[in-house]
Amino acid sequence: MRQVMLVGGMLLGLCLGRANAGDWPQILGPQRNGHAVGESLDAAWPAGGPRSVWEVPCGSGFAGMAVAEGLAILFDRHGDQEVLTAFAAETGKLLWKQTFPTRYQSQIVDDDGPRCVPTVVSGHVYAFGAEGNLHCVSLKDGTLRWSRAVQREFQAPEGYFGFGSAPVVDGNRVIVNVGGPKGNGVVAFEAQTGQTLWAATDELASYAAPVVVDLERQRRVLVITRLNFLGLDPATGREVFRVPFGARGPTVNGATPVVVGDHVLLTASYGIGARWVKVGADQATVAWEDEILSSQYTTPIVHEGLIYGIDGRQDVGTATLKCFDPSSRRVLWQKTNVVYATLVAADGKLLVQHTDGTLRMAALSPKGYTELAASRLMPGTTRALPALAHGRWYLRNERTLKCFDLRPAS
Repeated sequence: MRQVMLVGGMLLGLCLGRANAGDWPQILGPQRNGHAVGESLDAAWPAGGPRSVWEVPCGSGFAGMAVAEGLAILFDRHGDQEVLTAFAAETGKLLWKQTFPTRYQSQIVDDDGPRCVPTVVSGHVYAFGAEGNLHCVSLKDGTLRWSRAVQREFQAPEGYFGFGSAPVVDGNRVIVNVGGPKGNGVVAFEAQTGQTLWAATDELASYAAPVVVDLERQRRVLVITRLNFLGLDPATGREVFRVPFGARGPTVNGATPVVVGDHVLLTASYGIGARWVKVGADQATVAWEDEILSSQYTTPIVHEGLIYGIDGRQDVGTATLKCFDPSSRRVLWQKTNVVYATLVAADGKLLVQHTDGTLRMAALSPKGYTELAASRLMPGTTRALPALAHGRWYLRNERTLKCFDLRPAS
């Protein structure tokens, strides 16, 4: 049985609508590209690292935080329940909690919690759990609006790590990389009611989140599936182009497609490598294929037409942080033998969150790797994507959620 707990009455006056400037309302931030716009970060940190603002215990899962309209949204698992929890973003005060039963058991990794960052849009929180259940709750108080048992309804296989492609919201559509057979590979649900609007393709799902873009004045949703890169019309689900991307066997596609003008960069590990794809409203052509960037699940950062990315795997050996020009494939610099990491860009800086809990801040520059600060923020392994909102860095592992202040000292 689902339960919701509301703490205090302060949420009644919450303004619902578009996310505020400085929010981090979904995977990879407001534009799904890893950029935190309008942030002002400290140029260096004290010897003890950035100031810890608050911390709370959390459960299992790899789902990163969403931060919107003064709330920090955690999606984790405790026992036989997946849990959405809202905290006051500035103080960590518990505001509301909504629970959902789950029986998911991972067959590959020692973690059975959610993988997807929640998506917050227009006063609603959309959460896609590891078992394949999609939920919509009110951002104001956690009240359940609707749920769909996506895995059961569309007969989708759970994949190696359960379901883990964060939904994207475009207008009144919640578009999900489902992976069901018989035309149920990608499904759009009505945002307010959860009704099915369309279903398309026979593609198995990946762990890469879809993105919605305008190509030649046409709206398109870009989806990396298990074995292909697709362009779909978000209004109807009509497939407009397809590029093979992926490999059969024990592999995954985990990085979100990166849009660079009229090109898209795709990257994956497991011998798949990178593709540089020229895209239009109804066509896509591979410009090159290369091993220049083979990222297990880190989405690269684009800055002034250049790519900053992590080459390697979290589970095998060390990785390489590099900057390269995708047009020429020329590597401008690289830092080898680093712990695997995820990336955020803000205030002319590159924030490199390593999976061992160490955060490094470097100059976002093609001239070379210049480290500005470094500090280990928490012990253990941090697979969940970090979030940067209003100068605060939200980071979690499978035991603790922490908030740090990265702003200049006042």
